[in-house]
Amino acid sequence: MFVGTLSFDLLLGDVRSLKEKRSVVRPIVAELHRKFAVSVAEVDHHDLYRRAEIGVAVVSGDLGHINDVLGRCERWMVARPEVDLLSARQRIHGDEDD
Repeated sequence: MFVGTLSFDLLLGDVRSLKEKRSVVRPIVAELHRKFAVSVAEVDHHDLYRRAEIGVAVVSGDLGHINDVLGRCERWMVARPEVDLLSARQRIHGDEDD
């Protein structure tokens, strides 16, 4: 079994409040979950209205499948016009990891 994780550090565009931030982040989280069947949540920068960190996780017995899904998630995020992707960090955890 493998677990793949991917975290996106995002700079949000013309956002001036936490309420506006939610209106940008919520659809991104929902679309990642719907389109790629991954677990996804906002995981950091909760109190900053122009920054967001979104975490994605996928579990599979096939390492190739995990790499494919996380790669498609990253390409999808890069194409989002309402955010600037500051960084993306990917990790794969396997049965042998302690």
